[in-house]
Amino acid sequence: MTYMQKTSKTRILVECALMIALAVVLDILPLPKWPNGGSVSVSMVPIVFLSYRHGAKWGLLTGFAYCIVQMITGFYAPPAGTILAFTLCILLDYVIAFTVLGSADLFAKPFSNKLVGYTVGALIVTFIRFICSFLSGILIWGSSAPEGQPVWLYSLTYNGGYMIPNMILTAGIILVLCLAIDPKTLRRPQKVSANA
Repeated sequence: MTYMQKTSKTRILVECALMIALAVVLDILPLPKWPNGGSVSVSMVPIVFLSYRHGAKWGLLTGFAYCIVQMITGFYAPPAGTILAFTLCILLDYVIAFTVLGSADLFAKPFSNKLVGYTVGALIVTFIRFICSFLSGILIWGSSAPEGQPVWLYSLTYNGGYMIPNMILTAGIILVLCLAIDPKTLRRPQKVSANA
């Protein structure tokens, strides 16, 4: 490995660590928090942006590291009676839910218009995170549903109450960020002329 490759890899690792730190700081902002976990937050933005900057490999690694930090700093013990239920909770509420944020670049690539791709990629990964929370609400947290309310409806309203705003906020902020800064170069995006 050459000196330049080592320097480049070190720089990327530092950027990954900085984005995780930024996500943690954004997650503790005093925005509405739900009693059994979840909150309105813009903390997913740094992980999604990093995926666009360095690709899905680094994005997934950063998303996984962020899930570990999330478990350390804010783990909600589930009402799980079995090892399987507890494992499902870890996977759905943390590992898959946060790691998938780093795959945004994979969903953005098929679009010829980068801004559309970046926005769609952010919407898809936050929607997958919502699906993880929705399934966890049904499979693990269903005992929290009010008596007489279907578990699926409880999970949909509980998780949708914070995840739908998160999806909109994340996609909107990513769009504004990418209008101002090209994730790959960290410079203003090049204007494409009408004659090109």
